[in-house]
Amino acid sequence: MRDASHRRVSTGSPFEPKVGISRAVRRGNVIAVSGTAPLGPDGKTVAKGDAAAQARRCLQIIDTAIRGLGGKRSDVTRTRILLTRIEDWESVATVHGEFFAGIRPANTIMQVVRFIDPDWLVEIEADAVVKD
Repeated sequence: MRDASHRRVSTGSPFEPKVGISRAVRRGNVIAVSGTAPLGPDGKTVAKGDAAAQARRCLQIIDTAIRGLGGKRSDVTRTRILLTRIEDWESVATVHGEFFAGIRPANTIMQVVRFIDPDWLVEIEADAVVKD
């Protein structure tokens, strides 16, 4: 039986049911957001070739997921940015700054070999702690 404080949200990604994941899970006052890819509402990759635009889409999805679990952007305590091209770090970091400049969560930026879809240049994860 699931704890009443355990909630999850889906954002409609076709990968969520396929992989058996939730976009985000809240247990108590902690929200964990899965690696979020740059998918449009139609489930297709947005902004092919543009890492900054893809990062913006990822962060929009993350923001929606956190709000869906009763949190807000200012509750974010940590983000992880995964890039297939490390040279995109500055343009992606600029977008991250647009979302989080006043919040300044802990962050890691790293390069990975590739993602499920080779058109994805970035995935972003986030953790949040909702204030009581």
